[in-house]
Amino acid sequence: MKAYAQPIKRLISELAKLPSIGEKTATRLANYILRSTQEDAAKLAESIIDVKRKIRLCRICLNLSEGEVCHICHDRNRDNTIICIVEDPDAMAAIEECGGYHGTYHILHGALAPLDGVGPDNLHLNELMKRINSGKIKEVIIATNPDVHGEATALLIIKMLKGKNIKVTRIATGVPMGGDLKYIDKMTISKSLEFRRGM
Repeated sequence: MKAYAQPIKRLISELAKLPSIGEKTATRLANYILRSTQEDAAKLAESIIDVKRKIRLCRICLNLSEGEVCHICHDRNRDNTIICIVEDPDAMAAIEECGGYHGTYHILHGALAPLDGVGPDNLHLNELMKRINSGKIKEVIIATNPDVHGEATALLIIKMLKGKNIKVTRIATGVPMGGDLKYIDKMTISKSLEFRRGM
């Protein structure tokens, strides 16, 4: 970065803070921004500021929202007796893209990771329990990631829901369509066998 003027170095440094963006990619992005028009650069900067200023958490499910209640919680066609628990808005968006789920969500904004300082108090579990205790919920689908942190989070939620008159399910894990078993990790194969279904 020695070859660049200070404002460019600063831009590269800030871009490199983004997830999955290293110094080389940040440098390419900075050069792209430099080649773009003043108007395009201003639009990019304004959209970043706009998102930070206008987006907040939905008071019901903690989804990212422009209003007090997100578009999903506001949708009267949704089955509000079912909650799908996900770690982050990206997971919710992935489920929405499939088009097969018509219930509501609860977004934890993380997963248990004690070594990283993420405990139960950081996961919006109190908000989840308020929704559960309202008496309207009939089913909870736990859709945390199938990794160590997601599994630990799922187990904690199952423990919290014990004794409640609610159906608790966990999304299935397994071999992806088109996958080749010789390239699939042992845990995935094990879970696929454990959660096999009848034909």
